[in-house]
Amino acid sequence: MQRFFYATIAPDMQIIDGKKIRDEILAGLKTRVAALPTPPVFCDVLVGNDPASAQYVAMKERVAESIGIQTHTAAFPADITTEALVAEIKKIADMPHMAGLIVQLPLPAHIDQKTVLDAVPTAIDVDALGSETSLAFYTGTPQFVYPTAAAVLAVLDSAQVDLSDKNIVIAGKGMLVGKPVAHLLTRRGVSVVSVDSDTPNTEKIFPKADVLISATGKAGLITGDMIQKHAVLIDAGTSESNGGIVGDIDRVSVEGRASMLAPVPGGVGPVTVAMLMQNIVIAAERMAKV
Repeated sequence: MQRFFYATIAPDMQIIDGKKIRDEILAGLKTRVAALPTPPVFCDVLVGNDPASAQYVAMKERVAESIGIQTHTAAFPADITTEALVAEIKKIADMPHMAGLIVQLPLPAHIDQKTVLDAVPTAIDVDALGSETSLAFYTGTPQFVYPTAAAVLAVLDSAQVDLSDKNIVIAGKGMLVGKPVAHLLTRRGVSVVSVDSDTPNTEKIFPKADVLISATGKAGLITGDMIQKHAVLIDAGTSESNGGIVGDIDRVSVEGRASMLAPVPGGVGPVTVAMLMQNIVIAAERMAKV
């Protein structure tokens, strides 16, 4: 699938439009879904009544249905036990044409998260959070790619960012974004420097970055005085502020210094949902060939 660079112009800085990239990816996926012998089914398991989680689950279901993927709703009370939740997950996994099953995080504190995530069969572990799926990703035989990590690379590719001979810095080493992004870039033959809160002298590392990918979840961590002129900035961190979602990068202060920004909201986030849908379609296509 050919991808194109989409951006609007801020003062001396191009803003990458993740929604346009998402829509292009979804259009291709819709064609692939239509070619399947039966519509695949997707289930996002929701435990408890967190409004933000419920809203995110509903959004993913709408996107899935827009490209022909059927959805199954599975909501459980916050006091469900680990054992009961695992049993429910196994039932859902056995449903006909189930091609994607994820567990919405965070889970209530009393639930054993690892046990629950590992209960999702690897063939439909489209969030790539189970131990076997994660191991396969890092040992070179991946079933699926972590959706947010895949989205970061899709954004870079769509924006036609040349990564060769560039200083690439990743802020954050988390299992969902920082670590897998570093792995994906390394597999492409690109050298990266990963830093976190324990890394000394980050004030000397950030200004050397030609491409800076931030995934720390610390609002406004990256400011204009910390980056070099014409740096490419990919914001993959989210946190709540005043009832809204903000990123790691302070957009106002980097305008006029950065050459390109994938912002929060509207950058990596929309593409993440598209990459999740891509994993579901991949799973369904594999099942259709069995």
